[in-house]
Amino acid sequence: MSTATLSPAAVDRGRPGPSSPATRVTFARVLRAERIKLWSLRSTWWTLGLTVVAFVGMVAGMSALVRSLAPEEAAEAAAGGAPLSAEAVYSIAVQPASLAAVVLGVLVITGEYSTGMIRSTFAAVPRRLPALWAKAIVVFAVMLLTAALAVAIGVAVSWLILDGRGLALDLSEGDNLRLLGGSALYLATLALFAFAVGALVRHSAGALATVFGLLLVVENVVAAVPWEPLRWVRPFLPASAGSRVTLPEEWQGMFANEQMYAVDPGLWGSYAILVAWAAVLLAIAAVLVRRRDA
Repeated sequence: MSTATLSPAAVDRGRPGPSSPATRVTFARVLRAERIKLWSLRSTWWTLGLTVVAFVGMVAGMSALVRSLAPEEAAEAAAGGAPLSAEAVYSIAVQPASLAAVVLGVLVITGEYSTGMIRSTFAAVPRRLPALWAKAIVVFAVMLLTAALAVAIGVAVSWLILDGRGLALDLSEGDNLRLLGGSALYLATLALFAFAVGALVRHSAGALATVFGLLLVVENVVAAVPWEPLRWVRPFLPASAGSRVTLPEEWQGMFANEQMYAVDPGLWGSYAILVAWAAVLLAIAAVLVRRRDA
């Protein structure tokens, strides 16, 4: 019996080889895969929906409060005597929405570790880092678009409530546009920061406890304790610094309080501090992703 010998070319005919464009792993394809993966998760829809509901709901409630208060009452309604106005409504609404943003950022990465899907991801992307960068970009972009949508709906709802008394937000003022854009930018960057923590911790409960502990416990304790060295710590905490871009002009003066802040990095300098937190944690996560087992 004779056996026919096929050449490698004949064997592989009709199937793309390892270097074929049909099978090559490119960053664009990894990015598309991560986008599809994110939108296929039920938790994504829940957290994004909660972000919009929390923001718009708080805007509606605070706008109704502003409408019901006399001007002199509104001036004293917020803590520390900071005026409660149509501009301040959005700064307050960012706080509950930020909790949902943190949950999304954490679950995007820790969910894969808890289910073991991360092994499939790294098998498809053996170099690993492109998958990490793609996840980070998708998280930031999706949260930025969602926050922008929430802000737009919030503006419409607030206008319906406040315009009758001439208290609606004036969109012709540049600082008001900065406040609205800063709200969306802060939520997206905070989600990226939470994602970086999740990539380091790799466990949903641990990562959420770490982020919420830092944002809700540590920052509040540092703000409440009248200890001299903490004056140098407060300006560099992630949420305290990053959320400054969401504050109206009349609230910016609190950062010049030398009894609370030893240094004033400026409005965009403060936001850059949050960006630095996210960048440093992502860099550490990148090193560990390549060294640790999936």
